[in-house]
This record gives sequence, C-alpha cells and structure tokens, in this order.
Amino acid sequence: MKDNVAEEHLYLAFSHQYRDSIFPLHTSISLFLLSYCDCKLFKVFLVPTGSDVGDQCVTKNLAGDLEVHLISRCQLPVVVQSCSLPAVVVKDDKFCRAGLSVVLRHIIQKTFEADPSKKDLLELLGFKKTCLKACAEVSQWTRLCEISIPLAVERFLTASPEHCQAIPPDILLFERKLGEPVRVHNDDKIRRQKLQQQKAGAKAAMPVLGKEATEELKPGEVPENPPSSLELSVAFSKLLAQEAPDAISREAPHIRRTKTSDLPLLDHVFAEGLYFTVADLVLLPCIHQFLVSSKKQGKNLVNLPLISSWYRRVQEVPGVKKAAGKCNMELLQLPELMSAPEEQLWDLSSVPDELEEDNEDSHFIGGPRPTMTKLMENGIEAKFSPHPCPSWTLDWTSLPSAVSPGEGKMSRDRALRKQQQLNNLVAAVTKLAKPGDVIVDFCSGGGHVGIVLAYMMPSCQVVLIENKELSLIRAKDRSDELGLDNIWFIQANLDYFNGTFNIGVALHACGVATDMVIEHCLRARAAFVVSPCCYGFIQNTVKFKYPRSHQFKEILSYKEHMILCRFADQTAVQLPPERRLIGKQCMGLVDLDRAWAAEEHNYSVQVISMEPESCSPKNNMFVGIP
Repeated sequence: MKDNVAEEHLYLAFSHQYRDSIFPLHTSISLFLLSYCDCKLFKVFLVPTGSDVGDQCVTKNLAGDLEVHLISRCQLPVVVQSCSLPAVVVKDDKFCRAGLSVVLRHIIQKTFEADPSKKDLLELLGFKKTCLKACAEVSQWTRLCEISIPLAVERFLTASPEHCQAIPPDILLFERKLGEPVRVHNDDKIRRQKLQQQKAGAKAAMPVLGKEATEELKPGEVPENPPSSLELSVAFSKLLAQEAPDAISREAPHIRRTKTSDLPLLDHVFAEGLYFTVADLVLLPCIHQFLVSSKKQGKNLVNLPLISSWYRRVQEVPGVKKAAGKCNMELLQLPELMSAPEEQLWDLSSVPDELEEDNEDSHFIGGPRPTMTKLMENGIEAKFSPHPCPSWTLDWTSLPSAVSPGEGKMSRDRALRKQQQLNNLVAAVTKLAKPGDVIVDFCSGGGHVGIVLAYMMPSCQVVLIENKELSLIRAKDRSDELGLDNIWFIQANLDYFNGTFNIGVALHACGVATDMVIEHCLRARAAFVVSPCCYGFIQNTVKFKYPRSHQFKEILSYKEHMILCRFADQTAVQLPPERRLIGKQCMGLVDLDRAWAAEEHNYSVQVISMEPESCSPKNNMFVGIP
C-alpha cells in the first residue's frame, strides 16, 4: 500500500432516502463503487439539494463503513459550485473531476494506484480502459448507463401507481441490448471455440442459479456449479484469474477452416458483453431499485428475462454481495425466468432506439455541387466577414516557454501554425473581455488557448474544461510552472459544467462538439469565439439535429447537409487546389448554418477566416456576441 496519497474530497448530491438507497441514484452508485473497491482514500461529503435536509436524515448504514459529512452547496469549493455532482477535488486545489463516469473511473484508478495488488479493479475499465470513457453527449451507451436509466428509475419510483404501470422505455432498451450479439476484441478465437463446443453437442444454455448463488464467492473461488455456456466460462475465468479450460482451447482443423461469417455469435454475459465492467456496477443499484419496486407492486418480470438473468449473474461476481451488504442493499433472489409467449411480450422493436444514431442516410453518394447549387438558387452562398485584426500577433519570443504551444511534443512547423491559430483566438477574445470576466476554454486539450489567455489576462478567471485526464494534467503542470492563480481545471463532459461565464472559447472543437460549445454559450448568454473541426464527424444525435438553422432546414434534407459536412473535411494541403476550394466553400456553408442558428437566439455572429489561412486546413472561426 502506498502512503502519502493526497486527500481528495468527494462531493455527492443528497435529495432524499428511499428504502435502501440514497438519491439521486448517482450518489448510491458512487457509494456502492467505494464499497466494492473497499476504498477509503476520499473524504466523502453529502450536499443536500433541498433546504430542509438535516443531519438526522442520513442513515449511517446506507453509506457502508464510510464516514460521511454533510455540507451545504454554498460551502463547496468555488470550482465545484460550477459543476454538477458527483465531483471530486484534491483538497485546496483547482483541479476538479465532475460527472458520474469521470468520478467512478477516477475512484478505480486511485484505488489501484494506492494498492497495485488490486489489479482486478483495473479490469473494470474494460478493453483499453475505455468503459464509459466516451462522453454521454456523443456515446449513446454512456448516455444510457450514466443518464437515461438512473433518471428513468428515479421517475418510476416517484410516479403515482397509475403512472408506473409500464416498464420504462430505457429499461426495455437495456433488455434489448442484452439480447444483441456481442463483439469483443479477438472474438474470432472464442467464436471458433463456441462452434467446436456446439459441434461436440455441449449445451450452450445459461446456467440455472440455485442456492449456491446466494453464498458469496471469494476471489479465486470457482462456483460450485461452473457456468455451462462458453461465454460464461470465458467471463468467469477472467473474473477468477484462471486460464480457460484446455478442452475448448484446441480447435479441430475443420473449425479453423470455417469462415468468420459462418461462426456462431456470442451472447451477453454482462452489460457490455462478456466481461464484468464498471457499467455493471453503475446499472446494478438502478436495476435493483426498479426490481424491488416492481416486486412490491406485484409486477410480472416475464418481459425482462435477460435483465433478470443479468441481475442474478452479477450477484455471483466476487465482492458484489459484500459491497451490497455494506450499503444495506438487500439483493433479490429472482427465479429463473423463461420468456413468455410472444403475444405477452412487450414489442421491443417499438422501443425508440437511442443507442443508434439517426443515420438512415449514413451512406452518402455523390458530390456536393448539386447541394451547393440548390442553396445558390435560394440565394445562399458561403460568406466570410473581414478579419477585424489580421496582422495582430502575440510577441511569442518574450513569453515564457510554458506559455508557448511549442512546449508540448510538436514539431517546429506545427508549433508555428498553432501560434498563428492562437493569435486569431486571443485577438478576438481580447476585444471582448473586460476585467473580472470568466472565460471558459471548452475542449481545452493540453490548454494551449486557456493558458495563453490566463497569462495575458490576469484580471480574468479562466476555466479549462476537458474530458481527457492526461491532457488536462499536462495543462495543469504548465500552469503550475507559470504560477498562474487565475485558472481552474475541470475534467468533465460539457453537460456537467453549469457555471456562469462571460466568454466561451474553443479551438478545433471536433464535429458536434462545436455545436455543444455554442449551445452552452447561448444558454449562458455568453459571447463565443469558436474554431470548428472534423466536419465529417457531424451527425444527428439525441440533442442535435441537422441542419441547425430555420433557413437551411427549409431547403436541405439531413442527407444533403451531411454531404456538405463530408466534403467540408476535404481541405488538406496535399489535395488539388480545386478540391480544397470546394472544401472551403462547404465549410463556409456548414458554419453559415450554425451562425444563422445562433442568430435565431438574438446573437450577432460573424464567420471569419483565420489569418494566415495556411495556419490550418480548418481555418474558420465564429465570433458571436449576444
């Protein structure tokens, strides 16, 4: 066990208690993970969301063996007050992590760093440590686990009896997800083993869990009745740190010759596929509350056979029952459910599929000219406002090396182009900012924009928001080297930042992220200086539909708009000049649509080309003023 780990404070919202959970469910999930990890590294604070919550409202045993403190919202560190909870911050520091997935991943990582013998905890982060890493704004799976199901269960529990007759659509969506084929890294080998098992006549049915499932497995122990399907064997072999049985590891020649397309598909064992991950620990407290409530209402769970099997299977995972016991969660022992006759089942195909983007037109054929001509016939062409200060530049030679982007790992040419890009953004922000303003650098990466702004404008407070932890840590190291005291760092998805600010900035916000940044600024009535990027990644999401503006919607379909987006990415220097020119025009049209959409909210917006245009193939810049 490592010593001298800096104390970190974990802040959790607290609205009320109901049965064996603290609400909102994000708080119960966080406490459950702390118990599962046996983590005592954090000082835990509950932050009442109402004014009538007193000390007596918190039952100690719901927080396991953790010491929990109550604190009011106004007593939170200022950086935490700008974020949705849960949030964690090093004591007296300016680096905050906010949002459920970010906080849970951090708890797992810190627990392992403090005790490297707990290697099994790192497995919770999944293949390449990417489980729930993609932000909920763009990943429909993260959104389902982190937002949709917790909210659906909370609404289900608080609804009047006549309004909670139906199973929430998001729960049905999870049931359908569990029925989909699994794709995992290197699954070809496992699928060949499954084929061999099937050929040998082995039963591939899921195991029936009886009394033995009620007893806690210790790490390294094998279940009395080992799983009978190959998928379960593989999943539990990994959980128990064992080799897969030899009997299924050798393939017959005719199995090796079988085409991949002819191999049997793999079935779900846990939420994300074969392996137990943090997604299962997020969903367990939610599904548990739903099942308990359904049971009390006498509901028949015959519509949810896969969720019921998953719920029982998760209880077999070493450490789960112990953690549930600490948190006073009385896990149900559900009977083995068989699917009901088809006429009794919910029609899962009618559930809105939020896991799939609205991309029925995802295969676009043809060039952009017909779409551009259609816009021209309606009087719409790409138009760029004159640059307000084309020759303005920072005196980079007089600035400390930690301010310059060249301090990072990039070539001299790339560092020069990055300096030119920063000249454009800093010039625009300098014209807008006044002393005391809060400037937010969205999608900040390594802090190239935010650190320059904080250094050049000491009378302004600068906030860097970035989802990638390592990038933000590099930015903080540069800030510490400069001794900046007017800068905060928030590792979070954009939706978890709810602070007030005056100016929003983003350099090369990728795809839909540009629209997310602009939307944040519109809600805050803040000015914005934004440079878009990766137009080819733009697509309809749960929150954003394209085209954005009323004028474009009247003329273009989604498919036509996507053609513009795809060709807007064709501005690389190695392309022929004519192709680059068309790409630049497509960029201008996509951004004109965005500008007009913002103007519908009473903003004045200019689309400007950066100077020099050679500073980046993606050289458009918005300047929006409310």
